[in-house]
Amino acid sequence: MLSVRELSRRYSRAVKIICGASPGSVRRVCMRILIIEDEEKAAEFLRKGLTESGFVVDVVGTGEEGLFRALNVPYDLLILDVMLPERDGWAVLRELRGGGSAVPVLFLTARGAIPDRVRGLELGADDYLIKPYAFTELLARVRALLRRRTERQPDVLQIADLRIDLLGNKVQRGGTRIDLAPKEFALLSLLARRHGEVLPRTVIADQVWDMHFEGDSNVVDVAVRRLRRKVDDPFAVKLIHTVRGMGYVLEVQ
Repeated sequence: MLSVRELSRRYSRAVKIICGASPGSVRRVCMRILIIEDEEKAAEFLRKGLTESGFVVDVVGTGEEGLFRALNVPYDLLILDVMLPERDGWAVLRELRGGGSAVPVLFLTARGAIPDRVRGLELGADDYLIKPYAFTELLARVRALLRRRTERQPDVLQIADLRIDLLGNKVQRGGTRIDLAPKEFALLSLLARRHGEVLPRTVIADQVWDMHFEGDSNVVDVAVRRLRRKVDDPFAVKLIHTVRGMGYVLEVQ
């Protein structure tokens, strides 16, 4: 597996060659996509089509390498299969979202049952397309997700006076720096990315701790209490709210 430095070097060179742009203009004119797909013919079809459509495209065949690249190279979009060797697509997405990554993810898979689609979206996927598919539809969805990413600028989340730097793993409230443990940051990032949406304890436990929630477990409640002590208690306006019998929501009420 390539080192982070070698990945960055090769990627910068590829972007300059394909986009024909200076480093300062690359992000505006050339979008970067990572395909995580173990079927070689399917991956090559995608790579060719997206490259011809003007994107810089990387392809990997295992979930483990896909996760490594997604965490260390600034891609604009991931196209992710579910059934992958070493680590499946569910686990890859869970790790990304649990670590605060907001990169758009499009699931492209033969797993078309409603429970699978619901699971993918609840884990934090931005779109879900079922094989077989028309390339024109996939291209339209890719462009829509990239437009949405450009418009929303998700590297920094701002809710009221709470500011979360997803890339720098930094949190401020009212200009005051708040130091969080890794799991606390993952929990806050999850609530913030889905702000205004009530998240059940099962979803929180699955995405932050990669565990199945047991009814008598209080791990989520304890973690939320600790997070509130740092993020809410010192401030007049409370952002993290309990919805009795349902879960938690981060919003201004």
